[in-house]
Amino acid sequence: MTLDSTRATYDTVAEDYARIVTGLDAEGPLDRAMLADFADRVDGPVADVGCGTGRLTAYLAGLGLDVIGIDLSPGMIAVARRAYPALRFDVGAMAALDLPHASVAGVLAWYSIIHTSPEGLPAVVAELRRVLAPGGHLLLGFQAGADEHRSMTHAYGHDVECDAWLHSPDTVAALLESAGFVVDARVVREPVGRERRPQASLLASVPDRADAGAPSQGRPGSRTAR
Repeated sequence: MTLDSTRATYDTVAEDYARIVTGLDAEGPLDRAMLADFADRVDGPVADVGCGTGRLTAYLAGLGLDVIGIDLSPGMIAVARRAYPALRFDVGAMAALDLPHASVAGVLAWYSIIHTSPEGLPAVVAELRRVLAPGGHLLLGFQAGADEHRSMTHAYGHDVECDAWLHSPDTVAALLESAGFVVDARVVREPVGRERRPQASLLASVPDRADAGAPSQGRPGSRTAR
């Protein structure tokens, strides 16, 4: 399956996703702690990549951050713009962001890589590294597994057709380090509530010196029920 199927899935579920998942309702205490720590570390503009309906974009903006939301799904972006008209939301793909090199101080990709195959992750990580300035921070959230594939056939009350992956935290951390990030913290927790799988979050940073392990500047889309 392709980006088209992922886009079509979230265009289909956008309205019901917004109705079912609001605020930080889906996040447990450890998730909220990682989000708060990320927000506290960032000093400058932030890209919420895979922002969906904009609920975490609005959360970061409420903490005083200058944040833009980006998502593959025009349907999700339409919902976000309607819900948060004062904020900026753009349609875009994670592996080809319409952002200048080293232009943001933070990237949040919260459950945004779960529709990216293990083979596609290096290009996504390279793109996130490209747009982050030296000293910038990245927070990734995802379902933890052993690079396991599954097919989504039903989500938020709709029949859909979409691929999803559970990623190994060790594999993702190694990809980040290979791309020039320093992994500052990782959390892997057991499922709670309606979750059926372990959940992971990785907090990483770009070294202050632009030449400290940075890859080339060449340019090499996102969430599901947990």
